[in-house]
Amino acid sequence: MPRKVKYGVDFDIDEEDDDDVWTDYSDNESNVQVEVEENENIFSADEYTKAGVWRCSICTFDNDEGVVACDICGVFRHPMVNIHSNGNKETDSIEDSSSSEVVRNRKKLNVILKTTELESSFLELEEAGPLSICESTCSSAIEAKSENVMCTLAKQSLGADSECSKNQIKAETATRRSQYRPEKWMNGNREGTLMQLNLAIVGHVDSGKSTLSGRLLNLLGRISEKEMRKFEKEAKSKGKGSFAYAWALDESAEERERGITMTVAVAYFYSKKYHVVILDSPGHRDFVPNMINGANQADAAILVIDASVGAFEAGIDGNRGQTREHAQLIRSFGVDQVIVAINKMDVVEYSKERFDSIKGQLGTFLRGCGFRDSCLTWVPISAMENQNLVTAASDVRLLSWYKGPFLLDAVDSLQPPVRDVSKPLIMPICDVIKSRSVGQVAASGKVEAGALQCGLKVLVMPSGDLATVRSLERDSQPCDITKAGDNVVVCLQGIDVSHVMAGGVLCHPDFPVAVATHLELKVLMLDVAVPVLVGSQMEFHIHHSKEAARVVKILSLLDSKTGKVSKKAPRCLTTKQSALIEVMLDGAVCVEEFANCRALGRVFLRAYGKTAAVGIVTRVI
Repeated sequence: MPRKVKYGVDFDIDEEDDDDVWTDYSDNESNVQVEVEENENIFSADEYTKAGVWRCSICTFDNDEGVVACDICGVFRHPMVNIHSNGNKETDSIEDSSSSEVVRNRKKLNVILKTTELESSFLELEEAGPLSICESTCSSAIEAKSENVMCTLAKQSLGADSECSKNQIKAETATRRSQYRPEKWMNGNREGTLMQLNLAIVGHVDSGKSTLSGRLLNLLGRISEKEMRKFEKEAKSKGKGSFAYAWALDESAEERERGITMTVAVAYFYSKKYHVVILDSPGHRDFVPNMINGANQADAAILVIDASVGAFEAGIDGNRGQTREHAQLIRSFGVDQVIVAINKMDVVEYSKERFDSIKGQLGTFLRGCGFRDSCLTWVPISAMENQNLVTAASDVRLLSWYKGPFLLDAVDSLQPPVRDVSKPLIMPICDVIKSRSVGQVAASGKVEAGALQCGLKVLVMPSGDLATVRSLERDSQPCDITKAGDNVVVCLQGIDVSHVMAGGVLCHPDFPVAVATHLELKVLMLDVAVPVLVGSQMEFHIHHSKEAARVVKILSLLDSKTGKVSKKAPRCLTTKQSALIEVMLDGAVCVEEFANCRALGRVFLRAYGKTAAVGIVTRVI
């Protein structure tokens, strides 16, 4: 109701009071005028001419305007109204007849204190008669109800418009992506260069991954004999003579002291068909997050198996073996071509029975992970004895039964990966080298889509700042152009060095990637010891970013064969179940739906030191 001022005090009427006024007036019109005349004297009293006070109707004490209840008797100034189930309105604070009379008098007095506009409306109502009053009341109720309905429809319309706008923006973005056309310089072929193949070396700890990588680099001329003699001397002085080849990649003092790989080491060599970039991954269970951050750039993988009795069984063990976890992870990276290198065959005297036994047990598991037999190549090798690596085996014990390809030949037999040069630029940042003195920063990573050239403007996410490509390096050599699939170092200028960070993304200025903390995921549960519930805390990995996450909703279980919903809102998730869930992250990450960008749409959830689930992003909320 509009508030009117009379005699220095604001008086207003509640909607409930109005209803009682109309009822009292329609019951006895003459009583209203009599009461008006009787109360004119009351109206002129001091209690209503004093501004900022109100007089209690029981004890007549003058109280301050801001006081809700009388300071003397405790009677409320405006009693609360209770609406009972029968539809009648009764006061809760005063129930006796005298108190009810006081309340009615106060309501009538509020009517008297209305402005002349309200008094004139009384006269109009008096002339109109009871029937018009009833019609007026009904019409007011209908108008109010209509107004509420219109408000509800407006809200629904607003929500629908908001949803439509979101869908429209999404459709426009998809249309712009589909209409994107690469520039001419992006489509040109680089003469005299081989296609790059990112090859992840994975497997259980102490299976010989770093030794194999160092031996290949030495045999193919990437490590000179002088450097090898230096590594051998240093390794013997530390009592680790057998680690000489591994030290070619394990460069840090801590890695050499502990005798294990802790971070992903990057090296490269050339085969007949490919420019191969090796991603030597750590095998220890404590460094699986580092393996995820580095090896997710892989196009194919070499799964190294220790053929020693007991060593293979330890690697395939479901509780602490990393052979199983690494195989599941590389499959979730999108890798479908794997060379299974069964190493240390010299320890088991190049036994065919041991080779077949390992092939049978591991093959069953790999097929369960989704690998096809046609994409698996089994090669028996010995990295320390240089058997079956870059040339055919020379040991008669192996030649007597193995007629397949040697390791380097198996690498060349891999199918070339598909490169998305025709799509807008996307390059997840793996590592950052900052130089605050000259105000420059270098970001390294794999170009997942599009291409880069010197002088190009790029958008750095999640900061949203523009930067200029100052220079490019590929395999430690400067270059002018890099394309999808290349591992490069991009030197940027024109941006604050603190705004470039590992886990960020370089992208096309017209096609920024999303930055979000709330995601909908389609996941496959792995071997989990504890069921996943709503509220479960997880470790969330996506490309080179890691954040703490919490499961906020389990939407449905999915049938593993058809992908259709089999059960809605399950209470928990257990081993081998597929589900649709929502997660909330502690910090924002650069992410895209898997359908738009596979590299930014693959996720991994870890808990209790193990990978609990792998999956894809189905919706950015």
